[in-house]
Amino acid sequence: MTFDSPAAGAPGPATADSVAALAVLGDESRRRLFDFVRRARRPVTREEASAAVGISRKLAAFHLDKLVDSGLLQARHGGHGPRRVGRAPKVYEPSAQTLQISLPPRRHELLASLLTEAVLGARPGESAHHAALRVAGERGAALGAEARGRDVTGFLESLGFEPGEDGSGRTVLHNCPFHPVAAQAPELVCGMNHAFLSGYLATSGHPRTTAVLEPHAGLCCVELITGVTDAGDDATNASCGRDGVDQVP
Repeated sequence: MTFDSPAAGAPGPATADSVAALAVLGDESRRRLFDFVRRARRPVTREEASAAVGISRKLAAFHLDKLVDSGLLQARHGGHGPRRVGRAPKVYEPSAQTLQISLPPRRHELLASLLTEAVLGARPGESAHHAALRVAGERGAALGAEARGRDVTGFLESLGFEPGEDGSGRTVLHNCPFHPVAAQAPELVCGMNHAFLSGYLATSGHPRTTAVLEPHAGLCCVELITGVTDAGDDATNASCGRDGVDQVP
């Protein structure tokens, strides 16, 4: 389930705020008002919105302000409608945020960003595959350096990996944010995932935690092991085990 607002941004996994914003659209009048404002391609007044949807101005104002409170719309005083008490009328337009809800969490925009950077920044003589692994590792390392000393679990949860510890130093990732693309190109995508998390761990201040490739049905193909300094993984032999198969045709 995915919902996007029209403005640019970096969508992430479902959060309490994004779920609450989506719940606001459970009311039919609000959905119609939101659709009208989106399609208008210009700021609209309460009068215009109420006329378009066929409800009173007072009720339209109530619903429009609810949409503003949720972050789906933004409001300001402007436009060319009738003035009230010397002020320009209040107008509404789509907010400058992007909202995306995906259940289970997916981060395909992160994968697309990494692949785009790899294609545009491939070094002379470097294969596309190795460029993708390098870029993934560099991006992970940059994020790790910014978050140095912070909790790894929080980082994993922010990306939608749904980590779970088994009490023996092993952390499995119950969700793959890059599925089902990972199942279509496991050597590339699972390898990038491994490189990304390895890069993060290398700079985030957790030297005893290692990302390893361990494909298991129903899980992300990468897991974290604490207390192992050399897992002996080979990212070039990655395979996606989430669906219990090596590759999806």
